[in-house]
Amino acid sequence: MADPELRRIRVYPVKSLDPREVASVRFAERGALAGDREYAVVARPPDAEHDPETASVGGRGDYMNGKRTAAVHRLRSSFDPENRTVTLRTEGGEPRTFDLEPPEARDPLNDYLSSHFGEPVSVRREPSGGYPDDRDLMGPTVISTATLEAVADWFEGVTVEGARRRFRANLEVGGVPAFWEDRLYADHGECVRFRVGDAELLGVNPCQRCVVPSRDPDTGAETPGFRERFLEMRERTLPEWADSDRLDHYFRLMVNTDVPESEWGTRIREGDAVTVLGTRPYGE
Repeated sequence: MADPELRRIRVYPVKSLDPREVASVRFAERGALAGDREYAVVARPPDAEHDPETASVGGRGDYMNGKRTAAVHRLRSSFDPENRTVTLRTEGGEPRTFDLEPPEARDPLNDYLSSHFGEPVSVRREPSGGYPDDRDLMGPTVISTATLEAVADWFEGVTVEGARRRFRANLEVGGVPAFWEDRLYADHGECVRFRVGDAELLGVNPCQRCVVPSRDPDTGAETPGFRERFLEMRERTLPEWADSDRLDHYFRLMVNTDVPESEWGTRIREGDAVTVLGTRPYGE
């Protein structure tokens, strides 16, 4: 028997860097969690004119994320939302704190990050929904604690917290068995309505994974045979009821969501009940 509740909320103030755990959060514009991926580090040519507040990024390849470089894993970060600062540290280095606002104050941060990545980069801000990987499904990603525990058991030396840092979900649901979140999507053209506290969300798609989960979250070193082992175990442990044409391969884990505009501004909290409401057509 499942008794689903929201156990953990994580937002990622700077895309691809470390999370900030919060007890509650509201839904912002476009359905993103407020403050999630609000800032992003992007590559830029040395001679490019740069507007630090430009929201559009020329392509996903411009992000300095784990898909582009393993160097992001070697940066530890913490974010101060009141002072709008970020503190960065590399292994063996001293922590350094940088201003994020106003935009013109970011030059020292941009220099530090350019040195770390070995190419010119700059930090940009998008307060209206941030910089999600999926520009169509901007709601929070969802996984269960039991799923993270199960996946951690597949790999020697991987802890549950390490699995959290590899898969980088926003919302973690407790009180349910492993892979319970596979109930939160249906076939193409459909979605699953579910409630978290006072907010209604739409589960749409099992998240397609990239290279990031296969790397050690501290060093960026590749875990040998990660993808092959993951594919084998995901197929072996897939619940019998998880029958969806959206699950077209087994390198998928956690659920992408959409948040209706009527829910923007609603706040969710740790301990909120999670209730599956049923399947409906998606896009209507």
